[in-house]
Amino acid sequence: MKKIITIILIFLAQLFAQNFNGRLTSAYYTFERFESNNVSNRFLRSYQYGQFNLNKGLFSLRTSLAVEQDLIKKIKYDPRVRVFNFYVEGRDLLNVATIKVGRQPLYHSIASGLFDGVNLDLKLWKLKFQGYYGANVPAYQKFELIKDWKENYLFGGKLQAQFGKLFLGLGYLNKNFKSEDYLTTRLDQNLNPILVLVQPGSSQFEFFNAEVGYDFTKFSIDSRLFYDINFNKISRADLSGEFGLIKGLDFNIYYAYREPLIRYNSYFTIFESVVQNTHEVDFGLNYKLNNSISLLGKLGYVKYIDDNSVRFSVSTAIPLGMISYTKNFGYSGELDQISIYSNYRLLNGKLTPSIGFGYSSYKLSKTSPKNSALYLMIGTNFRPWRVLSFDVQGQYMNNKIYKNDFRLFFKINYWFNTNLNVL
Repeated sequence: MKKIITIILIFLAQLFAQNFNGRLTSAYYTFERFESNNVSNRFLRSYQYGQFNLNKGLFSLRTSLAVEQDLIKKIKYDPRVRVFNFYVEGRDLLNVATIKVGRQPLYHSIASGLFDGVNLDLKLWKLKFQGYYGANVPAYQKFELIKDWKENYLFGGKLQAQFGKLFLGLGYLNKNFKSEDYLTTRLDQNLNPILVLVQPGSSQFEFFNAEVGYDFTKFSIDSRLFYDINFNKISRADLSGEFGLIKGLDFNIYYAYREPLIRYNSYFTIFESVVQNTHEVDFGLNYKLNNSISLLGKLGYVKYIDDNSVRFSVSTAIPLGMISYTKNFGYSGELDQISIYSNYRLLNGKLTPSIGFGYSSYKLSKTSPKNSALYLMIGTNFRPWRVLSFDVQGQYMNNKIYKNDFRLFFKINYWFNTNLNVL
């Protein structure tokens, strides 16, 4: 099946291909992992990433994929090929429709990810409609269609309307999952261990959502609600607002109510009664002193059924980078953290060295022992030409799990854009 899909899409692309552009990335990451006190293994992971677009007028073939493997240690699943995008797109057809067919991303607050199928966007007057249908992508983004399509399908849609400064939206999502069968050991009626094939049934997300937003002269407000059709209850509701108090000073507020996100018919439904919902509210200030210096502050509060937690952060952004301090306390644990990041452009942007530092002191609860974590990174980006860049970064970490952990990251990027003039 995947060969047929590839041949069809490449054939269609050749009919209209006039421009070919994209990016090639080659990245390497080396580290050492201790499997036990006396046994350690070194790894050199290689990641080759490609993004390619064939274009002709209103039509495009868009692809992105990655190949990963280890260069010094043999791992049974290497090399692994991941295909993230592979679809044909027709844009603004008849000034009304945009259609995508193939493997593509789905952006949704409940179930974002990739799917194999079709996506249709329609624009008419002040209305916009999006509808999609397809199936989940196989594990590790394999380039094949999933086997149990009837138990791994998804479909949904969203209707949006923009009337001046008023925004309205209504949506629906139905997404099904089928976990893989597996063998495990169980006890029979005589308490003897036997091997049993477990075949989980399909589980499901099914949601209705609504959105309302309005942009006033000096402030804007947006709200969303997600209703879980399977459990007949509100799963999530949030409200956000941004207010311009005076020139350069903005105040924002965010409120969210969340229920545990659990698939219907899944094993985790048995825990629903003991998993807590939360109420969360955030207040923030952003003061822009000038075009290059900003001060930010945020205060957050989370209310659980029988407890609460508080978080507080302040930061400043300057031309050389950012400095921030964060403090958490309450049910979610105690944390004091400071982080510093800086970069500076040299030689008209051809060379950009960077450095980062972070230190945190934390406790999982009031009675837990205090732990600390330290990280340091230093690196640079070198871009001698517009189409080519090199990145190198050294990383150091020290905490109770990783003692004096050193890592090295290296990456090459190449951008290209050429007119083929085939037709």
